[in-house]
Amino acid sequence: MKKDIHPDYHTIKVVMTDGTEYETRSTYGSEGDELRLDIDPTTHPAWTGGGQQLLDRGGRLSRFKNKYKGFLG
Repeated sequence: MKKDIHPDYHTIKVVMTDGTEYETRSTYGSEGDELRLDIDPTTHPAWTGGGQQLLDRGGRLSRFKNKYKGFLG
């Protein structure tokens, strides 16, 4: 590898939203820094299944449902 062209790769501490912590290696910050997450797999709807609802704004969802109502049975 060429010298002085790669970012510094070091150990940091990651703190999840529930307070749990783990150490990993990263180019974020500097050695020993702490990365606090606002969203993580324990809170994000993509991993938890979430209760997000589709809103029908301007009838787009209704038009979509009507157009494809017999498609999937």
